[in-house]
Amino acid sequence: MISQTFSTDALPVLEQLGAWRRWLSPVFEVDSLRPTRAGFLATNWNWSLAGLMVSRVCSPPALVWRPASVIRRSPVDHWAITFSKHSPNEVQVRDTSLSAPPGAPFVLSLGEEMRISRALHDDRLQLLLSRDHFGAIAHHLEAVKGILLEGAQANLLADYMLVLERHLPSLAPEDVARLPMAVEAMLAACLGPSADRAATAQRQIDFTLMERVRRVVRHNLKSSTLGPDKLCREAAMSRSQLYRVLESEGGVAHYIQRRRLSESFALLCDASQNLQIGKVAEMLCFADASSFSRAFRQEFGVTPREVRVASLAGQSPPPPKAAASPRFAESLRGF
Repeated sequence: MISQTFSTDALPVLEQLGAWRRWLSPVFEVDSLRPTRAGFLATNWNWSLAGLMVSRVCSPPALVWRPASVIRRSPVDHWAITFSKHSPNEVQVRDTSLSAPPGAPFVLSLGEEMRISRALHDDRLQLLLSRDHFGAIAHHLEAVKGILLEGAQANLLADYMLVLERHLPSLAPEDVARLPMAVEAMLAACLGPSADRAATAQRQIDFTLMERVRRVVRHNLKSSTLGPDKLCREAAMSRSQLYRVLESEGGVAHYIQRRRLSESFALLCDASQNLQIGKVAEMLCFADASSFSRAFRQEFGVTPREVRVASLAGQSPPPPKAAASPRFAESLRGF
């Protein structure tokens, strides 16, 4: 799926803020929290679907507001769910103030005056939801509007927004039509949790949890303590959830080993890394070089030495097979 993209990158420094203001002017007013001479290097990616827009914005510290004059000029009243990766958000909506730390999603309505200050350079995601298309979950959205979302369901929503960001660019056209209904089901499960809503969104929930596991494993590949306990703790999951989402991967230990083997393949292919095979095995927590070599050969059909020799000779060893995992498109089935 192709995004509509706007960036100030190619513009002269002193013209960047003005260009960004013009880009956002139909909906927002914006001002930089840095001197104009510092420039305003910002990029916006938008993926538009029926009644739904997924938006990613990277921008410097800024003040964004939607006054009554802009609402009159552009009277959209979509819900906006925002998740900032790096910057805290100081939000003022009418007489209500909201302080949202990085990683905490919050819901606002574009039909109301608002003022948002972000003190740090930010990379944020937004879901813009048309009231006409998402009326079925209007009561859930209205119930949390202007309130800081917290707890397990808020974390699940934030992770799901990261899933959308990662997989939307590769989503095939035939799968795009299912996405708004899948998003609606996931929002209902996160904002108004119940057994029925969780069951409807189960594929989306499991895929999101799988992405959470993937991140934790990637960050802990060289940790000898990486196992079910550490995964459950750092991914904020129960053991039953962990075993369920990794069942298709052959289990927890098998998934971790395959990820470590893939990392070892990359290290051995890097001719600039002067690492002994035994050292690679030790770094990635294999018991010894012999067991590492056996597992490597079983996984890739070649030995670590053969891959290292080929890379030093300037040849390109065949890339390792990716570990099997449910495709994002498969999680949309049934919608």
